[in-house]
Amino acid sequence: MGNVIFRNRMFSAPMGATDITPDCCPGPRTQGFYELRAKGGAAAVTVSELVVHPETDGSHMLHLNLETVGCLPAHTFVADAIRRHGSVPSIELSHSGQYAGTYMSDKNKKSSLCQWGPSDGTRPDGRPVKALSKEQIAEIVKSYGESAKLCKRAGYEMIMVHAGHGWLLHQFLSPYLNHRDDEYGGCLENRIRIVREVLTSVREAVGPGFPVEVRLSGSELFDGGYGIEDGVKIAQAIEDLVDLIHVSAGSYQFGFFNTTPPMFDPHGVNVWLAAEIKKHVSKPVATLGGLSDPEQMEKIIAEGKADVVYMGRQLLADPFTPQKAMAGQEDRIVRCLRCYTCMAERPVTFTRRCAVNPLVGREIEGMEVLPAARRKKVMVVGAGVAGLKAAVTAAQRGHNVILCEKSDKVGGILKSEQAIPFKYEMYQLGEVLERQAIDEGVEIRLNTCVTADYVDNERPDALILAVGSTPLVPPIPGIDGGNVVVVNNYYLEKDKVDDSVVVLGGGLAGCECAVHLGMEGKKVELVEMRDTLAPDCNIRNRPILMRKVAEYCNAHTEYKGMRITPEGVICMDKDGKEIMVPGKTVICALGQRANRADVDALRYCAPFVREIGDCIRPANITKAIYEGYHAALDI
Repeated sequence: MGNVIFRNRMFSAPMGATDITPDCCPGPRTQGFYELRAKGGAAAVTVSELVVHPETDGSHMLHLNLETVGCLPAHTFVADAIRRHGSVPSIELSHSGQYAGTYMSDKNKKSSLCQWGPSDGTRPDGRPVKALSKEQIAEIVKSYGESAKLCKRAGYEMIMVHAGHGWLLHQFLSPYLNHRDDEYGGCLENRIRIVREVLTSVREAVGPGFPVEVRLSGSELFDGGYGIEDGVKIAQAIEDLVDLIHVSAGSYQFGFFNTTPPMFDPHGVNVWLAAEIKKHVSKPVATLGGLSDPEQMEKIIAEGKADVVYMGRQLLADPFTPQKAMAGQEDRIVRCLRCYTCMAERPVTFTRRCAVNPLVGREIEGMEVLPAARRKKVMVVGAGVAGLKAAVTAAQRGHNVILCEKSDKVGGILKSEQAIPFKYEMYQLGEVLERQAIDEGVEIRLNTCVTADYVDNERPDALILAVGSTPLVPPIPGIDGGNVVVVNNYYLEKDKVDDSVVVLGGGLAGCECAVHLGMEGKKVELVEMRDTLAPDCNIRNRPILMRKVAEYCNAHTEYKGMRITPEGVICMDKDGKEIMVPGKTVICALGQRANRADVDALRYCAPFVREIGDCIRPANITKAIYEGYHAALDI
């Protein structure tokens, strides 16, 4: 594209920086964050998001100017870090418009910001929005070009102009948000005007042959917004000014779930938008949206639905996805779980974290597993996700690793996810970690119950205890009946589940199982003793899960299960009244209990002993992966 050759068609989508200095410059962790995606084989790595006009868009995002000491070199170091691994460094130019300050940690400062948009109005959260004057629009258009020129000077070799997802340029495109009566409002041609002016400004700044990309929402996907027909017209109206049309979906106005598809949606749910636009333009088109399977991505390209495939969350889960795909190692790819851990971490700690990749946001601490100074004998007890990650990492360090598992298959609790289609990637995680363990030479001993005598006989230098947890099955009358299935065993006993079900336990596991059963067409009653469903679900995933629960289940909170009968579960409500919740099958999803007795029996059996995962406290994949990885690094 332009004068630039890209090594493949797999690009790293814009993802927000890890650490941003008080002066809004990229910090050292940000450099490492983007560098790892370049090292993994992506053809282009897009840095996100660079504010072009801070005067009207004070926010959480990056700035680039010559007045701030160290700002230009900070960006230069980021671009260098991407380029040196063979990737093209790209940067996204952006203006949040009426959503300025959305992700600022200082909520008081956020409240003091003036929100600017195409028209006067009020945001859904009650904040007033002021219409930009034509003089302000001209300033913003000019600032796009000035920012692009500085980005090129810093070493970026591609510019992405963000005109989607409900940010300022999209706000002008949207008939829902743009109510102007001048040359920037009204008909579609007028609403497109500012986007053409911005792209012209950028092109004049960077010159010919320098790739310029525009990011559009192919459809706003809500009533009152524009649909794919206008999405096609928008793309046609600006294609002469760009080298690549990047087709995304949705608008911040109604949540980011269309833009960033959840686990409940099919992979590639938004590809149809790019495919339709590609029929009507001559420039290359890019697509994205929950893509993680190289076979699917290859098919998208082969069928002419897009020319480039972007990955965001997948390259957090496994930055080496492109490299593995090109090497024919697809079965070694760690798939994104689409669990939103990465996005939930931002508003909580203002950092990055990934459920399956402990390096995310911490790349600067080391991107390689370095050999240990002395080879040791390491025994890992328990082959769930924590134990597998520990065993793989210890073996990568050169240790002699024995992984013992008391059952006949590795994977631990991940084995139970194979029966729920939207959680299948969690089951695959166990399979991939097993392949990695075999590749690294880990000796896996199945059907092996480890005792103190067993450890004493092996005499390991280090012992990692990943003995997991056990389902909580309280002594409720009828819990041992033939109509009861423990949620962990659902994959083994799903044929026992009738067409009406009571899921006893409304935590994350219970809610997800209830949604799955509802999606299968069963009548589902969800019972939870607390007043809140799925409090263990992260803040990004929970709203989607609750929407699915409402769609597929009949939920009862503050109901305590008292007795199980063939007809259902007799519960006590908060007023002490007994109520029958009907269902021919009962799924017991009442949580997990750490296997502390197993830990206590082995805790003094080696010079180095570390406990990891659910045997400390039942939690989640994120915690298990992180603890397993770092336990191995400590040996």
